[in-house]
Amino acid sequence: MTPRLLRLGPTTRPAAHFLTGEELSADRLAGLLDRALELKAGPLASRVLVGRTVALMFERPSTRTRVSFETGVHELGGHPLVLRSGEMQLSRGESIRDTALVLSRHVAAIGIRTGPDEVVRELAANATVPVINMLTAAHHPCQALADLLTLREAFGRLDGLVLAYVGDGNNVARSLAILGALAGVEVRVAAPDGYQLDPVAGAVLTDDPLAAARGADALYTDVWVSMSDSDDEADARRRALAPYRLDQALLDAAKPSAVALHCLPAHPGEEITEAVLYGDRQRIWDQAENRRHAQKALLELLVAGTD
Repeated sequence: MTPRLLRLGPTTRPAAHFLTGEELSADRLAGLLDRALELKAGPLASRVLVGRTVALMFERPSTRTRVSFETGVHELGGHPLVLRSGEMQLSRGESIRDTALVLSRHVAAIGIRTGPDEVVRELAANATVPVINMLTAAHHPCQALADLLTLREAFGRLDGLVLAYVGDGNNVARSLAILGALAGVEVRVAAPDGYQLDPVAGAVLTDDPLAAARGADALYTDVWVSMSDSDDEADARRRALAPYRLDQALLDAAKPSAVALHCLPAHPGEEITEAVLYGDRQRIWDQAENRRHAQKALLELLVAGTD
C-alpha cells in the first residue's frame, strides 16, 4: 500500500506524513523555517497540541531526537508518549499495520526512529494521523530541517549557499541533498569509493574532500562507525574515511566565514578534530538545539491538517 504523500504548494493543506522531506515544496519549507525561528524566539507561542498526545516510537537509541521531540511536544502543550520497542507488542509479532491502526485511534501524530525504511512506509500507509520519520537507514529529514535552520541563522539566507558534506554518504547526506535542493543550497558530498551517496536531488558528488570544501559556506560530517559495525568493518571504515576528517586545514579551504556542522554524536579524532568540534567556527550545538524548534514547526504544520 502506498503512503498518503502530498506534494505541497503554497496554498495546499499540510502534508499527511513527513518521511523523506520530498513531501514539501520550496515555499512550504521556507515557511516552516520561518515559523521555527518564531517558535525559537517564543517557545510557548503555540499551543497546537493542548489536550493531544504524540506517540514517539524508538527502536534505536537516541539522545537528541528523544530530548528534542519530547521537550518540543511538551512546549506545544501536548503529551509525548515515548514507546520503546521492548514495551510494545511489535516485539511479540504484532504487525506494523495493526500498530498504526491502534495508535491512530489515540494520538494526534506518530514519530518513529527505526532501521528499515519499509517500516516507516508501512506505518504511514496504514495510519490515519501524520507519521514523522525520526530516523531510518536511508533518511534523516528532521536533522536536515535543523541543519537548514542553523545555516539560516548563521548567514541570514539559504539560497545560494554551498554546503560540503565529507565522509560516509549516509542517510544524513541524503536528507541534506533532498532538502538542501528545495532551499536553494548546493550540497556537495565528498566520499571514497564504496561510501558515496547515490545520485540524488542534484547533489554534487566527488571523492576529493578539498575540492568539495573550496568556496563552501559550511562543512559537515557525521560519525564513521555505527554500533552495528563489527570490529573488522569498523577498522575498514576508519581506513577508508581517514582522508575525509573535518579538521582545521579542511575548514580553512572553505570560505573564511565558513562554519563546521556535525549531527552528533561525535568521536573527536576520528571524523572531526577536537579543535573544530569545540572551536569558534562551529555551529554544532546550535544544530542540536534547533532540532527542537524545527520539529515544533513541523508538528504544528502536520497536526493543523488533521483538525
